[in-house]
Amino acid sequence: MNKNNTTGSRILLVEDERSLAIGLEFNLQAEGYQVDSAADGRKALEYFSQKKYDLIILDIMLPYVDGFEVAETIRENDAQMPILMLTARTDAKDRIHGLQTGADDYLTKPFHLQELLLRVRGMLKRKNWYQTAAHSQPVLRFGNNEIHFDNLSAKAGDQTIQLTAHEAMLLKYLSNNPNRVISREELLQEVWNISSEVETRTVDNFIARLRKYFEAEPTHPRHIKSIRGAGYLFAIDEKAKK
Repeated sequence: MNKNNTTGSRILLVEDERSLAIGLEFNLQAEGYQVDSAADGRKALEYFSQKKYDLIILDIMLPYVDGFEVAETIRENDAQMPILMLTARTDAKDRIHGLQTGADDYLTKPFHLQELLLRVRGMLKRKNWYQTAAHSQPVLRFGNNEIHFDNLSAKAGDQTIQLTAHEAMLLKYLSNNPNRVISREELLQEVWNISSEVETRTVDNFIARLRKYFEAEPTHPRHIKSIRGAGYLFAIDEKAKK
């Protein structure tokens, strides 16, 4: 049995391929997780409305309501719920679309069981990290901006913004490492748990969104800076973190 602080976590498994769902449920339970299984999008949303989960494993191709719509509905109700998408689609655009519509991570079918278990463990640990980090530093102020990590809300001047979980986690990681150059690969690994170089566009897209929110001139950023050939640097006075 899995001996770590994620043991006992409750997982909602949404997969319509019965043989795969049975195998995943068995192995997740063997790792010490509590698992509910749904075979279609409607049942998944019904479970989600009735119970509290720590993580959701979500297939994209589902009867009645597809995985993208399920993820969007979940995000409207729970900004911080970790969602691992399972997809047979290999096109990078589909993967990025999944991440932007609410997924925190994805696996392309067919996948190795051990990889899924490692992804699940990593996502649950990052959830715990974020909750602890948000508790120790619930508010970040820099420039004319104020970010509340507990409820993912933010203000940029007079504008009110509701961040996604990944936007908040990315900003939290950057703010925890001020004035240090951080590579795209490090951000992918630490925030998304993705190591593929193909997905570096994911980081760039999210950085662009943060700049649009929090930089007075997004094309000439003062805080979220690009370091050519190296990555990104969050330039901030240490006093602003308090």
